Formats: sequence, C-alpha cells, structure tokens
Amino acid sequence: MAAVTQNPGSQAGTSKPSPTNVRRMTVPDFQAFKKRGVRLTMLTAYDYTMARLLDAAGVDGLLVGDSLGMVVQGNEHSLSVTLDEVIYHTRLVARGIRRSLLVADMPFMSFQVSPQQALENAGRLIKEGGAHAVKLEGGVRSAASIAAICSADIPVMGHVGMTPQSVRRFGGFRVQRDEAKLMEDALATEQAGAFAVVVECVPVEMAQKITAALKIPTIGIGAGVGCDGQILVTHDLLGLFDDLRPRFVKQYADVGSAILHAVEEYCREVREGTFPTIEHSFR
Repeated sequence: MAAVTQNPGSQAGTSKPSPTNVRRMTVPDFQAFKKRGVRLTMLTAYDYTMARLLDAAGVDGLLVGDSLGMVVQGNEHSLSVTLDEVIYHTRLVARGIRRSLLVADMPFMSFQVSPQQALENAGRLIKEGGAHAVKLEGGVRSAASIAAICSADIPVMGHVGMTPQSVRRFGGFRVQRDEAKLMEDALATEQAGAFAVVVECVPVEMAQKITAALKIPTIGIGAGVGCDGQILVTHDLLGLFDDLRPRFVKQYADVGSAILHAVEEYCREVREGTFPTIEHSFR
C-alpha cells in the first residue's frame, strides 16, 4: 500500500505539497514497508518549524525523543526529561506535519513503575500531545507495559540495545554485544504487541539477525544497513549539536556553521550601521 501518491521531497525545488497529494503514514504502512522491502526513514523533531520541513522532505516517521534533554535543554543525558515536557514538544510537532507518523518517547520513570502507569501516561501522549504512537525502552522488562498500552489500541514502538535511559547501568553510551539478551529483548517486544522496534548501538551482524527474526520492522541507529529503516537525531544530521558525536552519525549539512556566520554578519552590519537599509524600513 503506497503511503503517498507523490513524495514531497522527491524533486528539488518543488512547492510545498498540497493536502490532495499527501496521505498520512500509518502503523500498517510501517509493517507493509517491511514486507515489501522498502526501507523506512525516521528523524527526531521537537518544534513546529523543523517538523514542517522534515515532513515536507518526505520523512516517514518523526520521533519526539527524550533526546530533547540533550540537544534542546543542554543536559548531559535524557534522564531529567519529564512527561509534561514531551507532551508539550509533541503538540508543537503535531501542528507541523501532514504526512509523517508521529511517535512520542515515554521518558524515564513514566512507564517503569507499573503497566497501569505506562498505560495512563501513554494515553496522555496521545490525547494531550497528539502523538500517533509511543516509544518506550526495554525488552523483556518492559513487555508487560507494552502489552498494557497495546491493549488500549495505542501503537507502541519498542527500543532495545543501547537504551539511553539505562546510561547509569551501562556506565555510558556503549555498544551492546550480548546477542542472546538482544534477541530475547527484541522477540519479547514483538510478542508484547509492538509494531516496530528501534535497535541502537548493536553490531551489524546482530542487528541483521534480529531483523531477520522479527516480523515487525527494525529501525536502526548505530546498527548498520541491515535494519528495515534508520533513525538519527536531526540536530546531529544537520550539524547543530556537537557536544557529543557518535560514530554512527553522518552529518549531511553544516547548518550550525551557516547560522554562526549569518549571525556574525548581522552583528557586524548592525554595529557598522549598514543594516537596516531603506529597503528594510518604512516611510
């Protein structure tokens, strides 16, 4: 089943797609893409303006990740991000998209207490944030929470491998190499009802085995090309965040430097009195 009649990002310089030629990506689309061998694309988004651009470029899914704790709030990890903050940013992103599937992260301690807590908080992300699905970390240990959320017809994306909310236990952001544990977690996520699973910082060969073993799509980040799709933090992809530079990130543009140079030029012109000119003034 085709997700859109034409890809809004397929031709350079095309105008913004009209509502008549764009259809929303859905959970069944994600599952159908795996069966058809079509790789899925996902990126993170935290505000209306960026979401609007990414959506127009044809990204299949946008994640309001708890990574906002690092790239938006300036913290060294994501553990301090609250559910209310994720709801707020999800609302902003929801206003800017028409095609992408919108997934909201369940932050640290928003689902770990009990399946009932997980269900209630997932419901808030859907009702108050406007998310289409939620994502939560952990495999076997989170299976009961995933099942509880799915029982209310809320789609769940799992997350196994290097789970950032476990950074204290891992002793940092480290590649995960326990193949038996990784496979057990991935299978438990699928069996609990998740429609897809993020596989993070896992050796290529292990990620390929997980992808082959699952009927649901795998979304890789630092897991090689063998996954059914890929996700990156947009700030990393665009060169907007350099506090941490993971090996798996490819920087497609240096927007950070462009912003720096533009603002330096603005400051220079204001100080020299060459901006604003008559062109930028009223009479």
